Amino acid sequence: MTNIFTPKPNPSVEQDQFLTILSREEAIARFEAALFPRPLPSETRLLADALGRALADDVTAPIDVPPFDRSNVDGFAVRSADLARAGEGAPVRLALNDETIACGTAPTRTVVPGTATAIATGGPVPRGADAIVMVEHTQPVGQGGGNGAIEVRRAVSPGQFVSYAGSDIARGEALLRAGTIIGSREIGMLAACGIAEVAVARRPRVAILSTGDELVQPGEVLRPAAIYDTNGAIVTAAIAENGGDAAFLGAITDNEATLEAAMREALADSDMLVLSGGTSKGAGDVSHRIIARLGKPGIIAHGVALKPGKPLCLAVCNGKPVVILPGFPTSAMFTFHDMIVPVLRRLAGLPPRSDAKVAARVPVRIASELGRTEFVMVSLVEGTDGLIAYPGGKGSGAITSFAQADGFLKIEALADQLPAGSEAEVTLFTPHVRVPDLVIVGSHCTGLDLVTAPLAHAGLVVRSIAVGSLGGLAAAKRGECDLAPIHLFDDKTGTYNTPYLADGLELVPGWRRMQGFVFRQDDTRFAGLSAAEAVRAALADPACIMVNRNQGAGTRILIDRLLAGSRPDGYWNQPRSHNAVAAAVAQHRADWGMTIAPVAHASGLGFIPLAEEHYDFALVTARKQRPAVQAFLDALASQEGRAALTAAGFRPA
Repeated sequence: MTNIFTPKPNPSVEQDQFLTILSREEAIARFEAALFPRPLPSETRLLADALGRALADDVTAPIDVPPFDRSNVDGFAVRSADLARAGEGAPVRLALNDETIACGTAPTRTVVPGTATAIATGGPVPRGADAIVMVEHTQPVGQGGGNGAIEVRRAVSPGQFVSYAGSDIARGEALLRAGTIIGSREIGMLAACGIAEVAVARRPRVAILSTGDELVQPGEVLRPAAIYDTNGAIVTAAIAENGGDAAFLGAITDNEATLEAAMREALADSDMLVLSGGTSKGAGDVSHRIIARLGKPGIIAHGVALKPGKPLCLAVCNGKPVVILPGFPTSAMFTFHDMIVPVLRRLAGLPPRSDAKVAARVPVRIASELGRTEFVMVSLVEGTDGLIAYPGGKGSGAITSFAQADGFLKIEALADQLPAGSEAEVTLFTPHVRVPDLVIVGSHCTGLDLVTAPLAHAGLVVRSIAVGSLGGLAAAKRGECDLAPIHLFDDKTGTYNTPYLADGLELVPGWRRMQGFVFRQDDTRFAGLSAAEAVRAALADPACIMVNRNQGAGTRILIDRLLAGSRPDGYWNQPRSHNAVAAAVAQHRADWGMTIAPVAHASGLGFIPLAEEHYDFALVTARKQRPAVQAFLDALASQEGRAALTAAGFRPA
């Protein structure tokens, strides 16, 4: 029997019976145990040829993106302190420097107090400047020769319209994980880092055979008592949809010798063989009898407690999966999508298939511009009472805002905001979006990638959202994450992190990382000094520019303690990452800052140790028993995880 039920050629021959009917779970477990683990065959492809393929290895960013602080608008690079008192009734006049910074133009002039430099969208921010004022918000003044001046009638905040170095992609961070499907967004991320080719999983070659004397291929004349071969076309398409390189080899008659020859040839030239029909245990169904001769271990399951799908036969012959689907098309496709697709996608290096349409709560207020319909990209996480949609916060020029989002929500043109706590409909980018198994919200560290790598390789989806230590604590208190990485020093107790915990949170020790004073190695002002002495030397030199960190960051608290109320030049330059601090110093836009040792060493900068800070995790106790949380805790405590952290320059707790 193949595609429909028909009498067997010899009804007098006694049919074999299904002696052992396995549960669906047992059949899957046995089939996967016979196939995995196994190495994933890979091949190197140019980006243009990698579309739709699955990454074979993790990809880390070789550079910061953007590689320098850049302007988000056309306007003027300014010092925000110069415009602190600007207003409609109190315009501030700034003299224009004698250069215009365009894309690809390296600045040569320092923006000193009382001056501004014309800059185009995407242009590098010059030394001395910490904000951009839009050209629409200025008025030219001055007549005749010279460079002229502008008047500004509104104040600007530090960092306004500036994308900091590494704010989109930080050098050394996990850019894409193995198994990620490469689409146009991923190609954009790779191209932005200068990566021209990647290792992708080789698509498994899957041979498809239909069996049955009654089969006729579509387009041919249908003879009496024959049927068209439906399964061949359906299975071939389904294999291609799920990462296989499908090759339909036609229909074979119910002749044992002919079928065995076809099966042997197909299996020799492919990585997997799928047949439809011939799986029942009647006299005319011979496929399952042939399998026993094709290799070890042979049949894994023949008969599964499914309706439809009971006659399904699963086998492994010399390491290659062989599947015989039931003859009825509905039964064949039910069992294929339920039991075969997960194995096929795993062979192809693809993530599990998961379709979703969701509603979600927005935890923070999203401002919008009246008169324009706005689409906001969001990342989905699991909250205590349903899904939560975190809006992307890296700006319109950030590639990762689009590539790492799960979907988008819409704010209507007549609304000026979406209030915090709003319920929103999220339109997904792909039907295969999967809500993360583990959500980490707080301070980011490259060490996180080392600890979460085994989870990602095991098929768990890990979502890490960098909002700083204090932002992570707030999210943990609201139950919006599993873990909040923090590194907060308490002056009263002289300890890290524990004093900041609230009811419902417990501390999980992470690792220690050395914070220190970072500077260019050829800067002799700081040679041989301690970190505290180096800070005093920097404060004593009016020409010395610092680069700070954002408010809410643990590093910022450490910096403010060292400065003891001082506000040196550059204090209001506040990037959100260690990588951006290192980039500012390395590129001479600043002379010193505070960052961690691994980042300083990766950037080739001088580093003076100051304090070994505690990078720990505030764990939401109510979520502690979730499998993904336990997997994270196991990875953190494992010898492999501790060794990886040590090799990267961290000291496990």
